[in-house]
Amino acid sequence: MKIILDAMGGDNAPGEIVKGAVLAASEYGINTVLVGRENVILEHLSKIPEYAKIKDKIEIQNADDIIEMGEDPFSIMRAKKESSAAVAMRLLKDGSGDAFVGAGSTGAMVIGASMIVRTIPKIRRGAIATVLPFEKPLLLIDSGANVNVTPEYLEQFAAMGSVYMNKIFGIEKPRVGLLNNGAEECKGTEVLVETHKLLKGSDLNFVGNVEARDITFGVCDVLVCDGFSGNIVLKYSEGMAKFFSKKLKGLFLANVFTKISALIVKKQIAELKKSFDASEYGGAPILGISKPVIKAHGSSDAQAIKNALRQAKAFVETGVIDDICEYTNKRYQKNEAVINE
Repeated sequence: MKIILDAMGGDNAPGEIVKGAVLAASEYGINTVLVGRENVILEHLSKIPEYAKIKDKIEIQNADDIIEMGEDPFSIMRAKKESSAAVAMRLLKDGSGDAFVGAGSTGAMVIGASMIVRTIPKIRRGAIATVLPFEKPLLLIDSGANVNVTPEYLEQFAAMGSVYMNKIFGIEKPRVGLLNNGAEECKGTEVLVETHKLLKGSDLNFVGNVEARDITFGVCDVLVCDGFSGNIVLKYSEGMAKFFSKKLKGLFLANVFTKISALIVKKQIAELKKSFDASEYGGAPILGISKPVIKAHGSSDAQAIKNALRQAKAFVETGVIDDICEYTNKRYQKNEAVINE
């Protein structure tokens, strides 16, 4: 298996990205194609002692251009055809790798995956599926790709999310919830009311509307929403995790007695902190794309990139995309009017 990695995307590129590839090769035996400025990549690789032992597992594909975080994703993929992200997407499309991982511009990745790699037939939009590290893993879909949605889009997000949670986490019939401002069927916008009807009439394990205050308590396994609302939930969750971590640290450092208490529960605190660390899951798959594409967090360090590569490997091995294709073929076999945009 070979994973294509954008070495130039992300806040910590290329140093941490390159180091993450070396860690993944050392720990998981993952073969990686690093895409970016070859001389820069080689310079960083030469500084990593472990590289000499796994040199045969890393290839380099030169790409001179870089997509910056603030650039318009709708035009930049066409304007910068030799950027690391665009070159990596073409490599994936052409079969030069089994999956793609990138920590660069989310918009550019979504647009590039849709335009170059293409979506699965009959899937209308790709959606970012982020695992939130609550008491039980919760898949949030969409967490940032689609601001404007239709009931059909949301139903497809629910189906893809269910397949993912079944294949990756082994949940037999994932419970699907619809993010809303109330539990009643009549609550929310017209789109949400119609989506509720679609999900209720589907063969998915739909548990109804879910309010934001309940999402941390394991009421569902897949939480469906538009990308605007989902991204707010995601960023708020990240912010609250950091806030509580800071408050907890301040609590234990308050005086000599609390410091002693901190030493006693040091292991438990570390486990708690790890359970809330989204980087442990590595990244978020863009479901609905015809080949595996993983969006790593923009601030990913080497450890997060390593985990994203591990996740990409699992994505390929579990056949999530094949199962999504099977579902959509059954769902739309009598509705040829639904086409891939």
